[in-house]
Amino acid sequence: MCGIVGYWSKTGADASVVARMATKIQHRGPDDAGVWLNGEGDLALAHRRLSIIDLTPAGHQPMISPCGRFTLTYNGEIYNHQDLRTELEDEDGHFDWRGHSDTETLLAALRHWGVEEALQRVNGMFAFALWDNAERSLFLARDRMGEKPLYYGRNGDVFLFGSELKSLAAHPGWAGIVDRDALTLYMRHNTVPTPWSIYKGINKLPPAHYVIIRKGGASVSEPQCYWDLAKIATNSRAESEGTPEELTDELNNLLLDAVGRRMAADVPLGAFLSGGFDSTTVAALMQAQSARPVKTFTIGFHEKGYNEAVYAKAVAKHLGTDHTELYVTPEEAMAVIPRLPTLWDEPFSDSSQIPTLLVSQLARQHVTVSLSGDGGDELFCGIAAILRVIRFGKNCVGYQRLYGICWGGYCRRLRARH
Repeated sequence: MCGIVGYWSKTGADASVVARMATKIQHRGPDDAGVWLNGEGDLALAHRRLSIIDLTPAGHQPMISPCGRFTLTYNGEIYNHQDLRTELEDEDGHFDWRGHSDTETLLAALRHWGVEEALQRVNGMFAFALWDNAERSLFLARDRMGEKPLYYGRNGDVFLFGSELKSLAAHPGWAGIVDRDALTLYMRHNTVPTPWSIYKGINKLPPAHYVIIRKGGASVSEPQCYWDLAKIATNSRAESEGTPEELTDELNNLLLDAVGRRMAADVPLGAFLSGGFDSTTVAALMQAQSARPVKTFTIGFHEKGYNEAVYAKAVAKHLGTDHTELYVTPEEAMAVIPRLPTLWDEPFSDSSQIPTLLVSQLARQHVTVSLSGDGGDELFCGIAAILRVIRFGKNCVGYQRLYGICWGGYCRRLRARH
C-alpha cells in the first residue's frame, strides 16, 4: 500500500508542513516520498510510496502529466492497466510512456477520457487526488468497493485530505474535535460507518464516489456515485442464465482472472491462509497460476477453540505452498493491544485486528505484498448461504434460487467489477 495526503489553504501551503503530514504515514510507503505545490502556492500534495510495479524513479509521485495540466497522487493498484495502455495507444497512437507503472497509466487515462469515464474503465483498488490546473479543481476518488481509505473535510479555513486521520492531525491548524454523533454510531455498530469519521467536519469518501473541490477548498461538491452496487445486487437476484455447472465454470474463470491480475508485481508476493473458504480459494487460484510454491502465512493459537492453523497447514500441504506458521501465546497477543491506538485512528471493535496485525508482521519478513480472502463473505452473500448449499446439495428445496443468488449473482457482480 501507499499513502496520500494534501491540503488547500487560501493563506498558502508549505512544503515542510505537507512533508511532515506525509511522514505520519511513512509505514504505508517506506520506499519513496514526494511533495508538490501548485503554481499559486496554495495547494500541497504529498505521497508515500510502497514500490510494487516499476521500482524505478519513473513511478515517483506526485506525478505530473506531460502536458503539465494534471498532477496525481495515488494509492492502490490498477489491475487492468496494461489493457488500458493498449486502449489509449489505439485511440491516440502517440503515447510516449516514461515507465511501466500503473500510476502513469491512470494519469494518462484521466487526462485522455476525463475523470468520470476513466473511473468507469478502471479495474482496481485505489484512492487518488487529481489536480486540474486549467480548471483549478481538485478531484478525490475512491475505488468501487472501498478497499483503499480516503478521509477529507474542512478544518477551519483549510481543506484537508489523506489516507489516514493521523496525517490530517499533523497539520498545525488541526482541531480534532470528536463528533459525538459518530461516537454514538460506533457504540451501535462497533465501527464508525461511512461517511462519518470520529472527528467533526471530516468524512470518509464513500466507495465508488468522487468529489470535486474548488475555490481554494471552500467549495466541496456532494459525493458523486460512478458505480452503484445496489443496482448490481438487485439485478443479480433475477434468475441467472445457465445451469449450475455452467455458472460454476464461469465463476472459476472469473476468479482465476481476478486473482491472476492481482499477482502482477515486481516484488515478492504471498498470501494469508487461515484454512477457511475464502483464503483457501485465493491460495489455490494463486498456486494454480504460479510456477513455484506460493508463500503462505498463518497465525496459530495454542487454545484449540481459537486455532485454525491446523486447517491452514492441511490446505498448504495439499496445495504444495511454501508455508510459514507462527503460534502466538496469550501474552504475545496481549502485547499488541497497546499499539492498536497508533495503528487505528478511530475506534474499531473487531478482535480480528490482533491476528491480522500478527500475520502481517510475519508475512512482511518474507514478502512485500500478500493477498487475502477478505471480502469473500460480502460478495458471496455470507458464509451461511454457502454452507446451506454444501449441506443440502442440489436436491434441496430452493437450491436453484440459492445457487443463482450466490454463484450467478457473484458472477454478475464480478463481471461488473471487471
